[in-house]
Amino acid sequence: MNPFFFIILFALLIEYAIGVVAHRLNLKSLRSEPPPALEEVYKPEDYRKSQEYVRTNTRFAFVTSTFSLAVLLSFWFAGGFNYLDQIVRSWGFVPILNGLFYIGILLIGYSLLTLPFSIYRTFVIEERFGFNRTTPRTFLVDRVKGLGLATLLGASLLAGILALFKYAGYHAWLYCWIAFTGFSLILQYVAPTWIMPLFNKFTPMEPGELKEAILNYARSVDFPIKNVFVMDGSKRSSKSNAFFTGFGRNKRIALFDTLIKRHTVPELIAVLAHEIGHHKKKHILQGTIINILHAGVLFFVLSIFLSSPGLYDAFYMGQQSIYSGILFFGLLYTPLEMVLSVIMHALSRRNEYEADRFAAETIQHPQHLIEALKKLYAGNLSNLMPHPFYVFLNYSHPPLLQRMRAILRDEA
Repeated sequence: MNPFFFIILFALLIEYAIGVVAHRLNLKSLRSEPPPALEEVYKPEDYRKSQEYVRTNTRFAFVTSTFSLAVLLSFWFAGGFNYLDQIVRSWGFVPILNGLFYIGILLIGYSLLTLPFSIYRTFVIEERFGFNRTTPRTFLVDRVKGLGLATLLGASLLAGILALFKYAGYHAWLYCWIAFTGFSLILQYVAPTWIMPLFNKFTPMEPGELKEAILNYARSVDFPIKNVFVMDGSKRSSKSNAFFTGFGRNKRIALFDTLIKRHTVPELIAVLAHEIGHHKKKHILQGTIINILHAGVLFFVLSIFLSSPGLYDAFYMGQQSIYSGILFFGLLYTPLEMVLSVIMHALSRRNEYEADRFAAETIQHPQHLIEALKKLYAGNLSNLMPHPFYVFLNYSHPPLLQRMRAILRDEA
């Protein structure tokens, strides 16, 4: 009896079951009418549309998660991991190249299997509810670019990790942690100027009322900013958003063009104030530190299990290898990752409240922030009353009603 086999299988099934329960509870929490405090967010027909959007996405999520679990279990129980390993080894490459081919083939294979779901989500579901702006050409180019980046960056990082675990000895996990941290920080620094523009066009905001208002606000809260960028989010979707990314000279605030189109200048300042609030409250730095510490723990625990024969036996492997051990450890790590995900979502929701509070305190009228949030949630057909358990598991942002109450309570 292999304990690794049962731990991993139990973890996968429990994760799936919890997801199903959360989705069912979320569907049962749907109401035919919005709560009184949110009656003005949606027109009646749009509210019904938002409810149907939730139902459609929930059914789709159930199908995709069931398919993914079935594929994984079928491949596992059929001895697919060992069969692929024997094929790759027969090519006669060095172990590091074996690892790149092994993991690369699995990732590409899974991507191809799930590609129809991505196509259906984009061109059927999002199209049906009026969100999709992605052309088939853009969809294909995005996939090609993503594959190229994964090959260039992901393969390089994976090769380094495989080499360190093979040749660096007892402290390999420490060297991997240092290398991964350096790689992540460099990537975070260059992403706004080198990587993100590969997928979207970022145009410096033209002079005018909005730009002047933004720069005035930034000066009022002592936030040095040279420019704000407009991102062509409408290239792929009618949904709107804003975000802050990068650090140092490469930090960037971007507003979707769809966001600018739907909101007034005071509302846009409120959205911008929220994003600046994340910076002022050190949320980005906090997230970076947590990710670095998490990676350190992950590499240390990984170094312990890489030499456990039972982990490989659980997947019917004929030979041990670092690359397969990393893959199997990822499945073994599932229960802890679930717990960490819930904790990180809770922290993220707390940070959203803090950023809202910062914005409400530094703009002229907190009501502008509330109106901006209402438009954002309505424009994205967000569920106004998600089930608390579903929020607990999946939401990185609080539901609209809770955010509104917190803003009004802080204002009082």
